[in-house]
Amino acid sequence: MANALILIVEDQEKNRKLVRDVLQFKGYRTIEAETGELGVALALEQKPDLILMDYQLPGIDGIEAFHRIRGNASTAHIPIVAVTASAMPEEAKKMKDAGFDGFQTKPLNIKEFVQAVATVLSGKAAK
Repeated sequence: MANALILIVEDQEKNRKLVRDVLQFKGYRTIEAETGELGVALALEQKPDLILMDYQLPGIDGIEAFHRIRGNASTAHIPIVAVTASAMPEEAKKMKDAGFDGFQTKPLNIKEFVQAVATVLSGKAAK
């Protein structure tokens, strides 16, 4: 699903740049937010095809932003993948219990990351 619009919600500029560059190289369009609040606002405004949500953000965290996006009828259908530096099993469980459509740990394995994005987007297209 090249040309899909992906919202990157990430407060660390280097991480945003890496994800943006990889996704754009693969033909995706990207928009970015540095905070959970801005991520929610952009999701409501732009209706991206996929959201990549950092777990730890300034202001509201990734789970709160996730709940706000899923709580709005116009954005509830958008798949959201958590991206986190924490590979702790309890963090993965927390994200799964919240209802994220997947998660990726940092540092990203680029090949696995690109495959995960394509898989989530192809699942969205099948719905």
